[in-house]
Amino acid sequence: MKRYKEPQFQDRIAAAARARTEVLEKLRDKPQVDDAEAAKRAERRLAKEAAAREKRQAALQAAKEEKLAKRALAAEKEAAAAAKQKPVLTEEERKAARDARYLARKNRG
Repeated sequence: MKRYKEPQFQDRIAAAARARTEVLEKLRDKPQVDDAEAAKRAERRLAKEAAAREKRQAALQAAKEEKLAKRALAAEKEAAAAAKQKPVLTEEERKAARDARYLARKNRG
């Protein structure tokens, strides 16, 4: 029965060199990509990205318009509620109204 032989430094270097040459051979055997085909792929990818970008922008615009519509509706409701409330009078207006009531009471009696 053979005993296990520890690989020497030279054996490890030779194995690494063989592995390197095998990888290089595989790369050489691989077919090269045609420039026209690569350009077509890039064009398709860019078109897909542009379509996705336009879709996202349309969704954002729709959300923005919906938000603005909600704000406008809320502002209309607030304005209607404010119109139903009593008007807030200034100090001078309250004094003038009080004086008018006093004068009317004086003229009745």
